[in-house]
Amino acid sequence: MKRFYFFILLAAVLVTCSSPNVIQPTPSAEVERSWWEEAVFYEIFVRSFYDSNGDGIGDFNGIAEKLDYLTDLGVNGIWLMPIHPSPTYHGYDVINYFNVNPQYGTITDFINLLDEAHRRGMHVIIDLVINHTSNKNPWFVNANSIPNSPYRNWYIWSETDPGYSSPLGDPWHPGNQGYYYGIFNGGMPDLNYTNPEAGAKMLQVVQYWLNTIGVDGFRVDAVKYLIEEGEKQENTVSTHNWLENFYITYKADKPEAFTVGEVWGAGAFAAKTYQNELDEIFSFELAGGFVNSAQGESNTGMNSAITFTLKDLPDGPYATFLTNHDQNRVMSVMNGKIDKAKVAAALMLTSPGTPFIYYGEEIGMEGVKPDEDIRRPMQWNGDANAGFTTGTPWRAPGVNYTQANVSDETDDPNSLLSFYRTFINLRNQHTALKNGSFSLVNTDNTGVYANLRINNSESILILVNLTKSPISNYNITLQEAQIQDGSYHLKSLFGQETQSELNVVEHAINNFKPLNDLSAYGIYIFQLEP
Repeated sequence: MKRFYFFILLAAVLVTCSSPNVIQPTPSAEVERSWWEEAVFYEIFVRSFYDSNGDGIGDFNGIAEKLDYLTDLGVNGIWLMPIHPSPTYHGYDVINYFNVNPQYGTITDFINLLDEAHRRGMHVIIDLVINHTSNKNPWFVNANSIPNSPYRNWYIWSETDPGYSSPLGDPWHPGNQGYYYGIFNGGMPDLNYTNPEAGAKMLQVVQYWLNTIGVDGFRVDAVKYLIEEGEKQENTVSTHNWLENFYITYKADKPEAFTVGEVWGAGAFAAKTYQNELDEIFSFELAGGFVNSAQGESNTGMNSAITFTLKDLPDGPYATFLTNHDQNRVMSVMNGKIDKAKVAAALMLTSPGTPFIYYGEEIGMEGVKPDEDIRRPMQWNGDANAGFTTGTPWRAPGVNYTQANVSDETDDPNSLLSFYRTFINLRNQHTALKNGSFSLVNTDNTGVYANLRINNSESILILVNLTKSPISNYNITLQEAQIQDGSYHLKSLFGQETQSELNVVEHAINNFKPLNDLSAYGIYIFQLEP
């Protein structure tokens, strides 16, 4: 089956700091791209974003009230974490796939949120939790309690405990009639996709939310665990076969629908196997590169991640992020250092892929596990409860909310929020940053990172001092650059102006210094003008 959509990078030049070797595909004409290839997404935990009715729990109406904040930030896509009825605070164990969590509002409230987002030019995707249900889902309750239940074969059973483990622990749990399989825990029994009835029902769920309700797509949870083949539990052939049919079905139904898959820990090699099955896969490899290079003040993590990514997936598709709802927040990883958080954001927002920003990342919210503490209420201001609710919040705000909040950072030009706003809008305004070819540039210094983004309309050079000290001993070099020979003026889009002229000879950049000194954690974006 041929893909309906391709994530196209016009070229990929891969150069590590220790090697001048180059991988350079032939330039291609720019084509019309799918909406998600132009998007910057914002991940929202509904329970924690904004409470509109004072019950201490975030809701759909609260998000609708804050859409203008997201518009001002520059994001044009929203991913809502699970919105379905669930017995847990996180929602990743669904009781009813055809309704919404009443704590978040009604289906009418959700449709109003959807309409308001669409009116602002935003697309909305929701979490699709199809690997497992809740053990309180009526399907499982019936299967577990009634002999010869018609739902029995919707789940995976064994008369005795098979005794083998999974990557996440013991997957077998005692039920009323034997043992059932749940790779995450006993409260989340896995669906049996070898049963066509179960698979067909989940495709009905997909069609309902796409067509009847009108969402724009899905983030598919835990996709690599979908179908087991005996003791093989990850990335099985059966999983890929089911997803191929899933892809054909939803694209035939709604060609503009978008899916992004969570394949935990995936780099480009793993993500490549999901092409023609999902539109994009989250790149954990790149996320590690962004964060490790910013935290470690060395380009080796970033250079390695981008090199392997473009080697295996030169044409995508992948989604990028720094951290998400399952990881310690990036500001905590950076030990509260805003300059490092800015560097990490700059690395992500100037790289290929569709960026996803975890709510509060843009204001420097902190949080380390347990999970409840990395999903705390959004910090809107320095007032009681961080401006999240007039009632008692479901979880107390983070301790830094009086310093890191939307109200105090909005008009501060040096704030992290202002930085995110600037860089998201730079990406929105300059197509080369969204979908231009990517060349990794040799800098002769592990403390300096550089890349070159080019499309048919512009060429942009990105230069970052990853370290806490000024740097003067660096030069940038790029062989076989996809840029015409000649002399170029460097127009500053962000950072310091320069009078240096770039000379390209025989499609190569040799020992060029745009600036004599790079300031500590300095970030520079230059547009190359002939």
